[in-house]
Amino acid sequence: MKWFYSIFQATILIILLVNPIVLFFLGEWFLNLETKIKVYTIIVITIIEFLIIITLVKRFFHSPILKLEHTIKNFLVWNLKDTNLNFKKTINPHLNYSLSFFAKTLNTLKNIKDEFIHGKEIKWEVELGKEIQWKMLTKKLVKVPDLDVIIKSKPAWEIGWDSFDIIHEWENYYIYVADATGHWVWAWFIMIMVNALMSWFAKVYKNWASIVANTNAILKPRIKANLLMSLLMVRWDSKEKRLYMTWAWHEYLMIYKYKLNKTFRIKSWWIALWMVKNASKLLKEQEIKFEENDIIVMYSDGITEAINKPSKDWTEQMFLEDRLEEVIQNSPNVNGKNYKSARSVFNNITIELSKFMGYNPVQLDDVTLATIHYKPKDFDENNDFPEEIKKDYITERNW
Repeated sequence: MKWFYSIFQATILIILLVNPIVLFFLGEWFLNLETKIKVYTIIVITIIEFLIIITLVKRFFHSPILKLEHTIKNFLVWNLKDTNLNFKKTINPHLNYSLSFFAKTLNTLKNIKDEFIHGKEIKWEVELGKEIQWKMLTKKLVKVPDLDVIIKSKPAWEIGWDSFDIIHEWENYYIYVADATGHWVWAWFIMIMVNALMSWFAKVYKNWASIVANTNAILKPRIKANLLMSLLMVRWDSKEKRLYMTWAWHEYLMIYKYKLNKTFRIKSWWIALWMVKNASKLLKEQEIKFEENDIIVMYSDGITEAINKPSKDWTEQMFLEDRLEEVIQNSPNVNGKNYKSARSVFNNITIELSKFMGYNPVQLDDVTLATIHYKPKDFDENNDFPEEIKKDYITERNW
Protein backbone atom coordinates (compact mmCIF):
# COMPACT_ATOMS: atom_id res chain seq x y z
CA MET A 1 0.00 0.00 0.00
CA LYS A 2 3.07 2.29 0.00
CA TRP A 3 2.30 3.26 -3.61
CA PHE A 4 -0.49 5.59 -2.49
CA TYR A 5 1.76 7.89 -0.45
CA SER A 6 4.42 7.84 -3.17
CA ILE A 7 1.89 8.97 -5.79
CA PHE A 8 0.37 11.55 -3.41
CA GLN A 9 3.77 13.05 -2.57
CA ALA A 10 4.76 13.11 -6.24
CA THR A 11 1.50 14.91 -7.13
CA ILE A 12 2.07 17.62 -4.51
CA LEU A 13 5.66 18.07 -5.71
CA ILE A 14 4.56 18.50 -9.33
CA ILE A 15 1.95 21.08 -8.30
CA LEU A 16 4.51 23.10 -6.36
CA LEU A 17 6.91 23.03 -9.32
CA VAL A 18 4.36 24.71 -11.61
CA ASN A 19 5.54 28.24 -10.75
CA PRO A 20 9.22 27.85 -11.70
CA ILE A 21 8.30 25.73 -14.75
CA VAL A 22 5.83 28.36 -16.05
CA LEU A 23 8.31 31.19 -15.47
CA PHE A 24 11.04 29.22 -17.21
CA PHE A 25 9.01 28.67 -20.39
CA LEU A 26 7.50 32.17 -20.48
CA GLY A 27 10.97 33.69 -20.16
CA GLU A 28 11.43 37.23 -21.44
CA TRP A 29 7.76 37.59 -22.40
CA PHE A 30 6.82 37.38 -18.73
CA LEU A 31 9.64 39.70 -17.68
CA ASN A 32 8.43 42.34 -20.15
CA LEU A 33 4.92 42.39 -18.70
CA GLU A 34 3.77 45.20 -16.46
CA THR A 35 4.45 44.68 -12.75
CA LYS A 36 0.74 44.70 -12.01
CA ILE A 37 0.04 41.90 -14.52
CA LYS A 38 2.98 39.90 -13.16
CA VAL A 39 1.55 40.10 -9.64
CA TYR A 40 -1.93 39.10 -10.82
CA THR A 41 -0.51 36.15 -12.77
CA ILE A 42 1.47 34.83 -9.79
CA ILE A 43 -1.54 35.27 -7.46
CA VAL A 44 -3.83 33.35 -9.85
CA ILE A 45 -1.34 30.49 -10.23
CA THR A 46 -0.79 30.34 -6.46
CA ILE A 47 -4.54 30.25 -5.76
CA ILE A 48 -5.04 27.48 -8.33
CA GLU A 49 -2.24 25.44 -6.77
CA PHE A 50 -3.63 26.03 -3.27
CA LEU A 51 -7.12 24.92 -4.31
CA ILE A 52 -5.77 21.76 -5.95
CA ILE A 53 -3.76 20.79 -2.84
CA ILE A 54 -6.69 21.55 -0.51
CA THR A 55 -8.99 19.45 -2.72
CA LEU A 56 -6.58 16.51 -2.66
CA VAL A 57 -6.15 16.68 1.13
CA LYS A 58 -9.90 17.06 1.68
CA ARG A 59 -10.82 14.18 -0.59
CA PHE A 60 -8.19 11.69 0.49
CA PHE A 61 -7.90 12.53 4.21
CA HIS A 62 -10.14 15.20 5.73
CA SER A 63 -13.58 14.19 4.39
CA PRO A 64 -13.33 10.46 5.30
CA ILE A 65 -12.10 11.30 8.82
CA LEU A 66 -14.83 13.94 9.22
CA LYS A 67 -17.43 11.39 8.11
CA LEU A 68 -16.09 8.91 10.67
CA GLU A 69 -16.23 11.55 13.44
CA HIS A 70 -19.79 12.53 12.48
CA THR A 71 -20.90 8.88 12.51
CA ILE A 72 -19.33 8.25 15.93
CA LYS A 73 -21.02 11.35 17.39
CA ASN A 74 -24.40 10.22 16.06
CA PHE A 75 -23.76 6.75 17.38
CA LEU A 76 -23.01 8.07 20.87
CA VAL A 77 -26.34 9.93 21.02
CA TRP A 78 -28.11 6.89 19.54
CA ASN A 79 -29.28 8.52 16.29
CA LEU A 80 -28.22 5.54 14.17
CA LYS A 81 -30.14 2.73 15.84
CA ASP A 82 -31.97 1.75 12.62
CA THR A 83 -29.05 2.40 10.28
CA ASN A 84 -26.50 -0.05 8.97
CA LEU A 85 -23.23 1.82 9.41
CA ASN A 86 -20.97 1.84 6.39
CA PHE A 87 -18.35 4.10 4.81
CA LYS A 88 -17.66 4.68 1.13
CA LYS A 89 -14.30 3.47 -0.09
CA THR A 90 -11.71 6.12 -0.82
CA ILE A 91 -8.63 5.97 -3.02
CA ASN A 92 -6.55 5.94 0.19
CA PRO A 93 -6.07 2.21 1.07
CA HIS A 94 -4.85 2.98 4.61
CA LEU A 95 -8.01 4.91 5.47
CA ASN A 96 -10.16 2.19 3.90
CA TYR A 97 -8.70 -0.29 6.37
CA SER A 98 -9.48 1.94 9.37
CA LEU A 99 -12.96 2.90 8.11
CA SER A 100 -13.88 -0.75 7.50
CA PHE A 101 -12.66 -1.68 10.99
CA PHE A 102 -14.67 1.07 12.71
CA ALA A 103 -17.79 0.32 10.63
CA LYS A 104 -17.76 -3.31 11.77
CA THR A 105 -16.97 -2.31 15.34
CA LEU A 106 -19.75 0.30 15.54
CA ASN A 107 -22.27 -2.08 13.98
CA THR A 108 -21.37 -4.70 16.58
CA LEU A 109 -21.66 -2.17 19.43
CA LYS A 110 -24.94 -0.88 18.00
CA ASN A 111 -26.41 -4.38 18.14
CA ILE A 112 -25.20 -4.93 21.70
CA LYS A 113 -26.52 -1.52 22.81
CA ASP A 114 -29.91 -2.29 21.21
CA GLU A 115 -30.09 -5.52 23.21
CA PHE A 116 -29.44 -3.57 26.42
CA ILE A 117 -32.12 -0.98 25.63
CA HIS A 118 -34.79 -3.62 24.98
CA GLY A 119 -33.81 -5.61 28.05
CA LYS A 120 -32.87 -8.72 26.06
CA GLU A 121 -30.46 -11.41 27.12
CA ILE A 122 -26.86 -10.74 25.93
CA LYS A 123 -25.41 -14.07 26.88
CA TRP A 124 -24.88 -14.96 23.23
CA GLU A 125 -22.88 -11.75 22.65
CA VAL A 126 -20.70 -12.47 25.67
CA GLU A 127 -20.05 -15.97 24.38
CA LEU A 128 -19.20 -14.53 20.97
CA GLY A 129 -16.77 -12.06 22.57
CA LYS A 130 -15.23 -14.90 24.53
CA GLU A 131 -14.83 -16.93 21.35
CA ILE A 132 -13.25 -14.02 19.47
CA GLN A 133 -10.81 -13.41 22.31
CA TRP A 134 -9.98 -17.09 22.63
CA LYS A 135 -9.11 -17.28 18.93
CA MET A 136 -6.89 -14.20 19.28
CA LEU A 137 -5.05 -15.51 22.33
CA THR A 138 -4.61 -19.07 21.05
CA LYS A 139 -3.71 -18.30 17.45
CA LYS A 140 -0.45 -19.61 16.06
CA LEU A 141 2.19 -17.01 16.80
CA VAL A 142 4.75 -15.75 14.31
CA LYS A 143 8.14 -17.47 14.55
CA VAL A 144 10.90 -14.99 15.39
CA PRO A 145 14.40 -15.63 13.96
CA ASP A 146 17.04 -16.40 16.64
CA LEU A 147 14.46 -16.13 19.44
CA ASP A 148 12.28 -18.67 21.21
CA VAL A 149 9.09 -16.89 22.30
CA ILE A 150 6.38 -18.29 24.58
CA ILE A 151 3.32 -16.14 25.35
CA LYS A 152 0.09 -17.25 26.96
CA SER A 153 -2.82 -15.57 28.72
CA LYS A 154 -5.69 -16.76 30.91
CA PRO A 155 -8.69 -14.47 31.52
CA ALA A 156 -10.13 -14.36 35.03
CA TRP A 157 -13.74 -14.35 33.79
CA GLU A 158 -15.66 -15.00 30.57
CA ILE A 159 -14.11 -11.99 28.84
CA GLY A 160 -10.61 -10.77 29.62
CA TRP A 161 -8.77 -7.49 29.22
CA ASP A 162 -5.17 -8.64 28.80
CA SER A 163 -3.74 -8.84 25.30
CA PHE A 164 -0.57 -9.92 23.50
CA ASP A 165 0.69 -10.43 19.97
CA ILE A 166 3.71 -10.89 17.71
CA ILE A 167 3.64 -8.73 14.58
CA HIS A 168 6.08 -9.13 11.68
CA GLU A 169 6.78 -6.27 9.29
CA TRP A 170 9.95 -5.78 7.24
CA GLU A 171 12.94 -6.98 9.28
CA ASN A 172 11.17 -6.17 12.55
CA TYR A 173 9.26 -8.42 14.94
CA TYR A 174 7.02 -6.53 17.39
CA ILE A 175 6.13 -8.34 20.62
CA TYR A 176 3.85 -6.84 23.26
CA VAL A 177 1.85 -7.52 26.42
CA ALA A 178 -1.03 -5.17 27.31
CA ASP A 179 -3.48 -4.74 30.19
CA ALA A 180 -6.67 -2.62 30.01
CA THR A 181 -8.26 -1.14 33.12
CA GLY A 182 -11.98 -1.04 33.81
CA HIS A 183 -12.49 -4.75 33.16
CA TRP A 184 -15.40 -6.52 31.49
CA VAL A 185 -16.91 -5.53 28.10
CA TRP A 186 -15.36 -2.04 27.69
CA ALA A 187 -11.87 -3.29 28.54
CA TRP A 188 -12.33 -6.20 26.11
CA PHE A 189 -13.47 -3.79 23.38
CA ILE A 190 -10.46 -1.52 23.94
CA MET A 191 -8.16 -4.52 23.81
CA ILE A 192 -9.61 -5.62 20.45
CA MET A 193 -9.26 -2.11 18.97
CA VAL A 194 -5.66 -1.71 20.16
CA ASN A 195 -4.74 -5.13 18.81
CA ALA A 196 -6.13 -4.26 15.36
CA LEU A 197 -4.77 -0.70 15.16
CA MET A 198 -1.22 -1.60 16.22
CA SER A 199 -1.13 -4.42 13.65
CA TRP A 200 -2.04 -1.88 10.98
CA PHE A 201 0.29 0.93 12.14
CA ALA A 202 3.18 -1.56 12.15
CA LYS A 203 2.83 -1.53 8.34
CA VAL A 204 3.42 2.23 8.29
CA TYR A 205 5.89 2.94 11.12
CA LYS A 206 9.01 1.01 12.06
CA ASN A 207 9.45 1.82 15.74
CA TRP A 208 7.11 0.97 18.62
CA ALA A 209 6.93 4.53 19.93
CA SER A 210 5.35 5.81 16.69
CA ILE A 211 2.98 2.83 16.47
CA VAL A 212 1.70 3.34 20.01
CA ALA A 213 1.55 7.14 19.75
CA ASN A 214 -0.66 6.96 16.65
CA THR A 215 -2.88 4.30 18.22
CA ASN A 216 -3.27 6.61 21.22
CA ALA A 217 -4.08 9.60 18.99
CA ILE A 218 -6.95 7.78 17.27
CA LEU A 219 -8.55 6.20 20.35
CA LYS A 220 -7.98 8.92 22.98
CA PRO A 221 -10.97 11.11 21.89
CA ARG A 222 -13.25 8.06 21.77
CA ILE A 223 -12.54 6.44 25.15
CA LYS A 224 -13.60 7.42 28.65
CA ALA A 225 -10.90 9.04 30.78
CA ASN A 226 -11.03 6.30 33.43
CA LEU A 227 -10.43 3.51 30.90
CA LEU A 228 -6.67 3.19 30.46
CA MET A 229 -4.33 0.63 28.95
CA SER A 230 -0.73 -0.14 29.88
CA LEU A 231 1.67 -1.79 27.46
CA LEU A 232 5.15 -3.27 27.46
CA MET A 233 6.69 -3.81 24.04
CA VAL A 234 9.92 -5.02 22.48
CA ARG A 235 11.05 -4.79 18.86
CA TRP A 236 13.52 -7.34 17.52
CA ASP A 237 15.51 -6.18 14.50
CA SER A 238 16.29 -9.55 12.92
CA LYS A 239 18.74 -8.02 10.46
CA GLU A 240 20.86 -6.15 12.99
CA LYS A 241 20.05 -8.61 15.82
CA ARG A 242 19.22 -5.77 18.20
CA LEU A 243 16.39 -5.40 20.70
CA TYR A 244 14.46 -2.23 21.52
CA MET A 245 11.96 -1.58 24.29
CA THR A 246 8.99 0.80 24.53
CA TRP A 247 6.67 1.06 27.49
CA ALA A 248 3.49 2.76 28.61
CA TRP A 249 3.12 2.55 32.38
CA HIS A 250 3.27 -1.24 32.54
CA GLU A 251 5.02 -3.71 34.85
CA TYR A 252 8.80 -4.19 34.89
CA LEU A 253 10.59 -5.80 32.00
CA MET A 254 12.74 -8.49 33.64
CA ILE A 255 15.84 -9.73 31.91
CA TYR A 256 18.06 -12.64 32.90
CA LYS A 257 21.64 -11.95 31.81
CA TYR A 258 23.37 -15.25 31.07
CA LYS A 259 26.96 -14.01 31.37
CA LEU A 260 26.28 -12.43 34.77
CA ASN A 261 23.89 -15.19 35.92
CA LYS A 262 21.67 -12.46 37.34
CA THR A 263 18.14 -11.16 36.78
CA PHE A 264 17.55 -7.43 36.40
CA ARG A 265 14.45 -5.22 36.33
CA ILE A 266 13.89 -2.39 33.88
CA LYS A 267 11.31 0.11 35.10
CA SER A 268 8.32 0.96 32.92
CA TRP A 269 7.91 4.73 33.09
CA TRP A 270 5.97 7.34 31.13
CA ILE A 271 2.21 7.19 30.83
CA ALA A 272 -0.60 4.78 30.12
CA LEU A 273 -2.55 5.13 26.89
CA TRP A 274 -5.41 7.65 26.79
CA MET A 275 -3.90 9.78 29.61
CA VAL A 276 -2.89 12.52 27.14
CA LYS A 277 -3.99 13.33 23.60
CA ASN A 278 -0.52 13.58 22.09
CA ALA A 279 1.88 10.97 23.47
CA SER A 280 4.46 11.18 20.67
CA LYS A 281 6.90 13.26 22.76
CA LEU A 282 6.54 11.03 25.83
CA LEU A 283 6.81 7.58 24.29
CA LYS A 284 10.39 6.52 23.65
CA GLU A 285 12.15 3.51 22.20
CA GLN A 286 15.25 2.38 24.09
CA GLU A 287 17.76 -0.26 23.04
CA ILE A 288 18.22 -3.15 25.47
CA LYS A 289 21.46 -5.12 25.42
CA PHE A 290 20.25 -8.61 24.53
CA GLU A 291 22.86 -11.32 24.05
CA GLU A 292 22.91 -15.04 23.38
CA ASN A 293 21.18 -17.07 26.14
CA ASP A 294 19.67 -13.96 27.74
CA ILE A 295 15.98 -14.27 28.63
CA ILE A 296 13.33 -11.55 28.79
CA VAL A 297 10.16 -11.92 30.88
CA MET A 298 7.08 -9.77 30.23
CA TYR A 299 3.90 -10.13 32.28
CA SER A 300 0.68 -8.51 33.46
CA ASP A 301 -0.02 -7.53 37.07
CA GLY A 302 -2.23 -10.60 37.42
CA ILE A 303 1.00 -12.42 38.30
CA THR A 304 2.66 -10.04 40.75
CA GLU A 305 -0.65 -9.15 42.43
CA ALA A 306 -1.83 -12.77 42.75
CA ILE A 307 -2.65 -13.62 46.37
CA ASN A 308 -2.18 -16.80 48.41
CA LYS A 309 -5.83 -16.98 49.51
CA PRO A 310 -9.18 -17.42 47.76
CA SER A 311 -10.21 -13.87 48.74
CA LYS A 312 -8.75 -10.73 50.27
CA ASP A 313 -9.06 -10.45 54.08
CA TRP A 314 -6.10 -8.13 54.81
CA THR A 315 -3.91 -11.08 55.87
CA GLU A 316 -3.12 -12.27 52.34
CA GLN A 317 0.27 -11.97 50.68
CA MET A 318 0.96 -11.03 47.06
CA PHE A 319 3.39 -12.77 44.73
CA LEU A 320 5.19 -9.47 43.95
CA GLU A 321 8.29 -8.69 41.90
CA ASP A 322 10.91 -9.99 44.36
CA ARG A 323 9.43 -13.49 44.30
CA LEU A 324 9.08 -13.41 40.49
CA GLU A 325 12.71 -12.33 40.11
CA GLU A 326 13.80 -15.18 42.39
CA VAL A 327 11.74 -17.72 40.40
CA ILE A 328 13.34 -16.56 37.14
CA GLN A 329 16.81 -16.77 38.68
CA ASN A 330 16.19 -20.30 40.01
CA SER A 331 14.73 -21.72 36.81
CA PRO A 332 16.50 -24.95 35.78
CA ASN A 333 18.97 -25.25 32.92
CA VAL A 334 18.20 -27.20 29.76
CA ASN A 335 19.16 -30.87 30.02
CA GLY A 336 22.92 -31.25 29.43
CA LYS A 337 23.44 -27.50 28.93
CA ASN A 338 24.53 -24.62 31.14
CA TYR A 339 21.78 -22.23 30.06
CA LYS A 340 18.08 -21.73 30.70
CA SER A 341 15.39 -21.61 28.01
CA ALA A 342 12.15 -19.73 27.47
CA ARG A 343 10.29 -22.93 28.31
CA SER A 344 12.21 -23.64 31.54
CA VAL A 345 11.54 -20.10 32.83
CA PHE A 346 7.90 -20.14 31.68
CA ASN A 347 7.23 -23.53 33.33
CA ASN A 348 8.99 -22.58 36.55
CA ILE A 349 6.97 -19.36 36.91
CA THR A 350 3.79 -21.34 36.21
CA ILE A 351 4.57 -23.96 38.86
CA GLU A 352 5.72 -21.54 41.55
CA LEU A 353 2.76 -19.22 40.97
CA SER A 354 0.43 -22.22 41.27
CA LYS A 355 2.03 -23.34 44.51
CA PHE A 356 1.78 -19.84 45.90
CA MET A 357 -1.92 -19.46 45.04
CA GLY A 358 -2.77 -22.89 46.42
CA TYR A 359 -4.76 -25.83 45.17
CA ASN A 360 -7.73 -24.90 42.95
CA PRO A 361 -7.07 -21.16 43.35
CA VAL A 362 -9.54 -18.37 42.67
CA GLN A 363 -8.16 -16.12 39.93
CA LEU A 364 -8.95 -12.45 40.60
CA ASP A 365 -7.30 -10.93 37.53
CA ASP A 366 -6.18 -11.86 34.03
CA VAL A 367 -2.77 -13.52 33.90
CA THR A 368 -0.45 -13.02 30.92
CA LEU A 369 3.13 -14.27 30.72
CA ALA A 370 5.77 -14.03 27.98
CA THR A 371 9.31 -15.42 28.01
CA ILE A 372 11.80 -14.68 25.22
CA HIS A 373 15.09 -16.56 24.87
CA TYR A 374 17.94 -15.51 22.57
CA LYS A 375 18.77 -19.02 21.36
CA PRO A 376 22.37 -20.22 21.00
CA LYS A 377 23.43 -21.91 17.78
CA ASP A 378 23.37 -25.37 19.41
CA PHE A 379 19.80 -24.99 20.76
CA ASP A 380 17.70 -28.09 20.11
CA GLU A 381 13.97 -28.09 20.93
CA ASN A 382 14.10 -31.85 21.50
CA ASN A 383 16.33 -31.31 24.55
CA ASP A 384 14.12 -28.56 25.94
CA PHE A 385 11.51 -28.96 28.68
CA PRO A 386 8.11 -30.30 27.53
CA GLU A 387 5.21 -27.91 27.09
CA GLU A 388 2.97 -29.97 29.34
CA ILE A 389 3.87 -29.82 33.02
CA LYS A 390 3.80 -33.11 34.89
CA LYS A 391 0.57 -33.96 36.68
CA ASP A 392 2.54 -34.32 39.93
CA TYR A 393 2.15 -30.57 40.23
CA ILE A 394 -1.49 -30.64 41.26
CA THR A 395 -1.65 -26.87 41.51
CA GLU A 396 -0.60 -26.46 37.91
CA ARG A 397 -2.27 -23.55 36.16
CA ASN A 398 -4.16 -24.46 33.01
CA TRP A 399 -3.04 -22.05 30.33
